[in-house]
Amino acid sequence: MATMADVARNAGVSVATVSHVLNGTRPVLPHTRQAVLDAVEELGYTPNTLARSLVTSRTRSLGLAVSAISNPYFTEILQGVEAQALEHGYSLLIADPHDDPGHELEVVRLLHERRVDGLIVAPSADPGALVAYLARHRVPAVFLDRVVDAPEDGGPRFDQVCAESAGPTTGLVRHLAGLGHRRIGLVAGRPGFSTTRERIAGYRDGLIAAGLPYDERLVVHGDSGAAGGERAAAALLSLATPPTALVTANNAMTIGALRALRDRGLSVPGDLALCCFDDFAWADLFTPRLTAVAQPGEEVGARAVRLLLERLAAPDRPARTVRLPCAFVHRTSCGCPEQPRQASEQAHERTLP
Repeated sequence: MATMADVARNAGVSVATVSHVLNGTRPVLPHTRQAVLDAVEELGYTPNTLARSLVTSRTRSLGLAVSAISNPYFTEILQGVEAQALEHGYSLLIADPHDDPGHELEVVRLLHERRVDGLIVAPSADPGALVAYLARHRVPAVFLDRVVDAPEDGGPRFDQVCAESAGPTTGLVRHLAGLGHRRIGLVAGRPGFSTTRERIAGYRDGLIAAGLPYDERLVVHGDSGAAGGERAAAALLSLATPPTALVTANNAMTIGALRALRDRGLSVPGDLALCCFDDFAWADLFTPRLTAVAQPGEEVGARAVRLLLERLAAPDRPARTVRLPCAFVHRTSCGCPEQPRQASEQAHERTLP
């Protein structure tokens, strides 16, 4: 079995240089790095991860706790996390908290006990116990997709990365209002999620911008799932004066809303215009094609890994919240004719102190 010393002799460098290349502990000239990697490949060298972890107190592994991994958006996030982790030489342990605060704490504890170097978590609607555990044990962690407010007692904040929510939702409402709709309903997500709060706020801002009144009866929570989205859409359609247009706040609830419309024999956009938050692979295959906000799922995942690695390298630096822009994908479910090209929504990335 090849050793690190064998790799060093083959590459014509020191053992320390091989270590720096494999562990990423110090910058190495590109041609030297390539010589080491070529030697590793030629000799079939496999690092002894267990022995290395005993020396460095690092396992070169990261924990990822996200719910509804079957959701296409979270699948994109997982792809981004995995690709970025592998690029930096980290393995990945994955757990599903099921958006349940008690189970969330349990899976985070289990990942921590596996001695992962850091955690990436999509927090539940009630993340108090999670935040307390991470703070008490000083676990390097990054929150993704949903942000958590800073503790009122001045406790530690955590790095966070998510897509913009409020502005893109405002854009959907303004688009529908611009098409002449005056009663625009919202199928909102699970109460307590930051994404739910922000998309409701964006919905209200869109109404204000269009000069339309806010009617609380037109906002129904769909619990962020297909079944809840179906119930919420059914409730909106049962109003004495139902909406003529609908915004659904995630892809699962969009599917539920479409079921509710189908069961009532209603067509989109003939009977009701529809815009959705979250684009997904088959949105372009529906008839009509779904007008949607597309979130940068893979980039959210990749950025979370980079933030976590920066945290591991500099544990005391100030926490950051990074928001990434979304794209407005203009199709036909809103009632517009086919567009020759997609238009991008104005959005920005910002870092909060």
